Amino acid sequence: MATTDVRAADMADRGLIVRTAFGSMAAQTLRAAVQLNVVELIGDTPCRVDEIAADAKADPQSMTRLLRALTSLGLLKEHTPDSFSVTPAGTLLDPHHPGSLTSFVRVFTDPVAIRAWEHLDSSVRTGDVAFDAVFGTDFFSHLAQHQELSTAFNAAMSQATQVTAAALPHAFDFGRFTSVTDVGGGDGTLLSAVLGAHPQLTGVVYDTAQGLAEAPKTLRRHGLTGRCALIAGDFFGSVPAGSDLFLIKSVLHDWTDEQVVTILSHCREVLPPGGRVLIVEPVLPDSVGNEAEAHAADNGVTYLSDLNMLVNVGGRERTRKDFEDVCDRAGLTLTSVTPLENAAPFSLIEAAAD
Repeated sequence: MATTDVRAADMADRGLIVRTAFGSMAAQTLRAAVQLNVVELIGDTPCRVDEIAADAKADPQSMTRLLRALTSLGLLKEHTPDSFSVTPAGTLLDPHHPGSLTSFVRVFTDPVAIRAWEHLDSSVRTGDVAFDAVFGTDFFSHLAQHQELSTAFNAAMSQATQVTAAALPHAFDFGRFTSVTDVGGGDGTLLSAVLGAHPQLTGVVYDTAQGLAEAPKTLRRHGLTGRCALIAGDFFGSVPAGSDLFLIKSVLHDWTDEQVVTILSHCREVLPPGGRVLIVEPVLPDSVGNEAEAHAADNGVTYLSDLNMLVNVGGRERTRKDFEDVCDRAGLTLTSVTPLENAAPFSLIEAAAD
């Protein structure tokens, strides 16, 4: 019996390693599904492989193999050897689905996003950003030089924000404030949700001209053009005055501590009495602790995101102590950290002027 138990445990461990090693292949399977519009072509009812292949202009046998791989990943269901339908998770690969993650998949499986990962070991040894060495420029400058990729990146960030946008308006006391500036707010998805739920507020989306490219459409779609201004600028140079709440989501993890202190210092400079800075980012525990529990929390995504910051942009995910330190250096006091319910792994990090 003991020998059998040892072998079973060994097989489970081997399975974990093999699944993880195949992770990049699973990601490229998602990418192929998006590139070939597989979910969109199948639609709402079971569809035959020959029909899907014909519409995708693909080889039927190869398409069958792709569909079965997607089925093994939980994204499709095979009804007969030649008929497939889409699972609830699979619908998120339909660009017309309201919760679609197609742009997110395109960007994070694109060679530009993953090539620097081949040099993760070098980044770990040196602390240097691998992307800069591979492409000869930093990530955001590369985006600025490639309009199609920049547009896809903006769409991916909007899609990644949807869950947070649904949760945030009801998870924080926005009634204390009169105006919100979303620093690095991109296309305005997050701030539109906040303003939509709190009609007493006015708002500003502050980002680079490149980051704001799709924001006018977002504001028009939500009927907010009269309550929300768009200001183009560089948060490393300044942050516009006029709001009593500054919202910063998924921005600080892109940058080094010194750069984060600069961004927060600019917010502090224009923060009125009683004003607040609200940071929305994951907060790492001081230690991983039980690795099984840590993995179960978000399938390790936050720790993989931390490595992604290392190889691609030079930033990092942070602990509460890390956030306290950068806030303190910027003249702010961290007053609370609250997990954002229904939007894990994000937390609300509130800071006030010293």
